Amino acid sequence: MWKILSFAFSMFLRVYWFRIRKKSVTECEVLWEKLGQQFRQILFELEGVLIKVGQFISIRKDLLPSSFTDQLQDLVDQVPPSSWQDIKSVLEQEWGEPIEYVLLSIETKAVASASIGEVYRGKLKDGTDVAIKVQRPSIPSIMRTDFRSLAIIFWFAQHFAPIPKGFINFKMLFKELKYVIERELDFKKELETISHFRDRFASYQQLTIPNIYPQICTSKVMVMEWIDGVRITDVDFLDRSQINREELAQRLMRIFLPQWLEAGVFHADPHAGNVLVKSDGTIVLLDFGMVGEISKKDATNFQNLIQAILLKNYAQAAVILKDLGFLLPGANLNIIENLLKDVLTLDLNQVKEMDVFAVKKEMNDMVKLLPIQVPTRFIFLGRSFVTIEGMLQTIDPNKEMLDIIKPAFSEWLKQGTSNNWKLVLQWIHALPIFKIFHTLKDLLETPQRLVVQKEALQHREFYFSIYENQKKQTFILSVLGFLGTFTGIYLNFSILWKFSIGLLIVASLLYIISSWRQRKWLKLMNRKTMY
Repeated sequence: MWKILSFAFSMFLRVYWFRIRKKSVTECEVLWEKLGQQFRQILFELEGVLIKVGQFISIRKDLLPSSFTDQLQDLVDQVPPSSWQDIKSVLEQEWGEPIEYVLLSIETKAVASASIGEVYRGKLKDGTDVAIKVQRPSIPSIMRTDFRSLAIIFWFAQHFAPIPKGFINFKMLFKELKYVIERELDFKKELETISHFRDRFASYQQLTIPNIYPQICTSKVMVMEWIDGVRITDVDFLDRSQINREELAQRLMRIFLPQWLEAGVFHADPHAGNVLVKSDGTIVLLDFGMVGEISKKDATNFQNLIQAILLKNYAQAAVILKDLGFLLPGANLNIIENLLKDVLTLDLNQVKEMDVFAVKKEMNDMVKLLPIQVPTRFIFLGRSFVTIEGMLQTIDPNKEMLDIIKPAFSEWLKQGTSNNWKLVLQWIHALPIFKIFHTLKDLLETPQRLVVQKEALQHREFYFSIYENQKKQTFILSVLGFLGTFTGIYLNFSILWKFSIGLLIVASLLYIISSWRQRKWLKLMNRKTMY
């Protein structure tokens, strides 16, 4: 606990120190890269739930510098297996009887070992080969300790961190992180997910999802059918087995496209180790511990969002983004509406004289100042798509991604609901031949709007930074008071610890006042900012 807390606090101090000294962007990037490497090393040392935390953070590039998250990109579970006696104890405790009463045999060496669970190969009484996933014995206690540490870190970050966008909701982020990890810790949830996927794709040809044995599954033990297969990206195996790569890519897309477009759960971790292929070309999906969920409301909102954008109803698009959870409480919808208008009407192919890179930079600068935070379920959705895209490029490198998507998308439309057809019809009606004149008019107005918005946002950022600097100063005083208090108590120097406590109280009061003034100013800005 203390190791991760001390790293987090030292990280805050170093980042603050760099900002106070106004270090260059390059120097800050080097610092974040170094911090990422140190964080990665600590995760491997502490193991447990924290590795899952690192994997979660690695996909949140919208919240942390890429130089930090890049160090966690290939973070995988590299945890030594537990002793067989400990695993045996978990199995017998969960089943309430000796292993011999449930299984014909079980190999005592793990075939896979991760931060949360380990997989063993065994046989049922009837001789059926099964994979037995067992939760690590120490996980419950580790989870309680790790979440306590994370709660402290997130609270500290909420109040003291130099927020990248100025509007990150750390409370919501912690809630999402906790939900994702706790769901993966409960094997009954994964059991339900596997059953759902088996029912959903029962009619799909050449797709296998392991059968499960619920009568001997618990929240800490899951028993499923053992399936032999090879990573779907093993092109040598594909060629040896004479598997048609183009057809394989199409089948893979037909499996995942409905997951992304329809309401329901989707596989959020489809890396090559979880997507296998048999010698006859049958695709095998494994490990449903990490899933995302798109609700019916989300699916409807997505369709309405596309329609609103195609019909240039940016006010409605901004409202839908808020309903989807992309905008934090207090976000000014007028700003979002105009940003959407600027971004979505910008046709750089038609306006050759515009500086493409300058415009892109302007847009990026504005986005970073806006109260936008992508919900984790959509981060998982994007991650799922990007992972599958990488697989498809490996399987069928001669095909463009769009050429693979088109047939699967057309098939989905034909098999879909009336809402899908409504979406296509709206798209057709949104593209009249004279639409170009409306686009050109918007383009002529774009540079002027960019200047106005940039000035307004710079003015907002300037005042925001004033309050942030006040909070930084009180933070430094708080740290000095905190250190002085412990030093005084340790050295039994009463004057030092009494003075330090006084300093800590004063700094806390100043911080509360600065935070109150900042919140009051933000509310005033939200009322006055009109675009």
